[in-house]
Amino acid sequence: MPISGTTLTGMCSMPMVKLTPSILTVRRRFKPLSVVSVEQPLMTVENFEVDLTVKRGRLETEVERFSLKDYLEQSRELLMTSDGGPPRWFSPLECGSRLDNSPLLLSLPGVDGTGLSLLLHHQRLGEIFDIWCLHIPTTDRTPFTDLVKLIVRTVRYENDQHPGRPIYLVGESFGGCLALAVAARIPHIDLVLVLANPATSFGKSPLQPLIPILKIAPDHIRPGLPYIMSLMTGVPSSMLTSTAKKGLPSQQTITDLSEAVASLFSYLSDVGDVLTVEMVLWKLKMLESACAYSNSCLHAVSAQTLILSSGNDQLLPSLQEGERLQKTLPKCQIRTFSDSGHALFLEETFDLVTVIKGAGYYRRAKHTDYASDFIPPSSHEIKDILDSSTWIDLATSPVMLSTLENGKIVRGLDGIPSEGPVLFVGCHNMLGFEVAPMIRRFIIDKNIIIRGVAHPMLFRKLKENGMPNLATYDVTRLMGAVPVSPSNLYKLFSLKSYVLLYPGGVREALHRKGEEYKLFWPEQSEFVRMAARFGATIIPFGAVGEDDYAQLLLDYDDQMKIPFMKDYVKQTTDESIKLRNDMNGEVANQDLHMPVILPKVPGRYYYLFGKPIKTEGRMEELRSREIANQVYVEVKREVEKCLNYCKAKRENDPYRNILSRLMYQATHGLESEVPTFDLD
Repeated sequence: MPISGTTLTGMCSMPMVKLTPSILTVRRRFKPLSVVSVEQPLMTVENFEVDLTVKRGRLETEVERFSLKDYLEQSRELLMTSDGGPPRWFSPLECGSRLDNSPLLLSLPGVDGTGLSLLLHHQRLGEIFDIWCLHIPTTDRTPFTDLVKLIVRTVRYENDQHPGRPIYLVGESFGGCLALAVAARIPHIDLVLVLANPATSFGKSPLQPLIPILKIAPDHIRPGLPYIMSLMTGVPSSMLTSTAKKGLPSQQTITDLSEAVASLFSYLSDVGDVLTVEMVLWKLKMLESACAYSNSCLHAVSAQTLILSSGNDQLLPSLQEGERLQKTLPKCQIRTFSDSGHALFLEETFDLVTVIKGAGYYRRAKHTDYASDFIPPSSHEIKDILDSSTWIDLATSPVMLSTLENGKIVRGLDGIPSEGPVLFVGCHNMLGFEVAPMIRRFIIDKNIIIRGVAHPMLFRKLKENGMPNLATYDVTRLMGAVPVSPSNLYKLFSLKSYVLLYPGGVREALHRKGEEYKLFWPEQSEFVRMAARFGATIIPFGAVGEDDYAQLLLDYDDQMKIPFMKDYVKQTTDESIKLRNDMNGEVANQDLHMPVILPKVPGRYYYLFGKPIKTEGRMEELRSREIANQVYVEVKREVEKCLNYCKAKRENDPYRNILSRLMYQATHGLESEVPTFDLD
């Protein structure tokens, strides 16, 4: 029977057991790579890679995800129709179209061995990864150490074929132990580990008391085992919660819930028919072996690692284990999901691609290129971000003004060019308060994603975790922010991006008392000539409102007078990447500290985007440092002009205070646009 354009015997150079019609029905979604025995090396597969690329426009379209019901149906068939063969790799057919030079992702199975743990994520993962899944038949009894050897052999072979691309090992529970053991064996290969609730803490699992009981239990109790295990994994509750959260009409919700419950019970009933006490004991023995082996080699793991920990895991103490692994592994970050259960990858509200991108863990080469490796947010990601930040519009009710080419100031963003590259240059408010409302309005009003040029501390873990956890900035990275550097600015311009730059940097964002809206820019231009090289349009802008939201109680100068706070600032600054070491004066003061502020009754934010300054066709002219500096001074002057305009005009806004805005919306509707001052 043809599969993916070729026959099974053509796909595999090693003998395969005969597939029954029922197995062929289930595997119509899968492209088998090869059957791998633990005695023989991975064989070369002809025509494995299909030369398909995913264009950027394609990435912005919404992909319908598989559901938990799909997982139950396909998993049931694989468990019920085991062919008795050795472990083997398969590639899901829905993952055939992807970006050029996509990294390899090896999906390592949980203790069930189906290899379908990532089924709900296959379509999205398949756009940016080359995915292989490891399937371990139910009757297979390959020891844990031999499974590790099999995966190591695969990794080495693929690394030899594509030495420049990283290899991702993604595992949940038992699969997490496999990933750690493999990484310890081949530390010289560029690996990225993504581990969801790894079973390295199996020794502390509530399942431990069951092992001696199962050894003496009669066979007639085995049909009940799947029901007990499913409750502990949290799959039933996850199914009910995800269905309820869809917001469908009540009749449709009831229908969907009925179908989901029927699928679950059908799955559990069928699994109970094939599950034996001997099989359960073998799998528990495998978990014990995996836990002991992976813990014994943690010291040898040097791979970049992302731990995903569920706060409601009934099988393992995953939160505590995640924290332990984070302290043990040298290149490790952790993300926690407080309401999730053990089977994190099977929760329909969880999106693995979003987590990987937000954590800054997606790369196609040895080092992350935040500019070029950026994958635009999907419509679903954009919706989630906007929905979770609705309160920003309520709290700030931003007034957006822009300037047309003839110098006329208008409401809205009509003065913003419809095509990039565009460089927005402004003055930072305290802690960057102004950034979120601005980026949100550009998405809603113009369908434009602004990519910020940010301090490296948003991308690099500090040794003592002194500053906010890196997870705080996941949305910032998801929206395409990059560490500040000339090379990243160059790449963003070459991609025709909309770029946000604050020449005052940390010094403005962490300003002192009485320095609101004061510019701390370098003396010489840092961006004009590069903008001219790509013909970028420079838009000076001013954002005003921080003094209506917070009062600065302890600034940098105050903290330098308090010994323990002074030591904290020094330690944090020493651990961070140093910027502008070659400069003098206040702009060179890049000391990192957390100002102490007192919130106020919210006011309102005001933005004025000045007249666009075009550099297209001026590259030769702006090669002159003198002329480039004149443009730089013009940009700085325009920013100050925009700030002064907003500060003056807001005095005439009858809805500057949130209370007056709420009264207006109470009578005109919460979605109504609140008026502001009259334009000149």
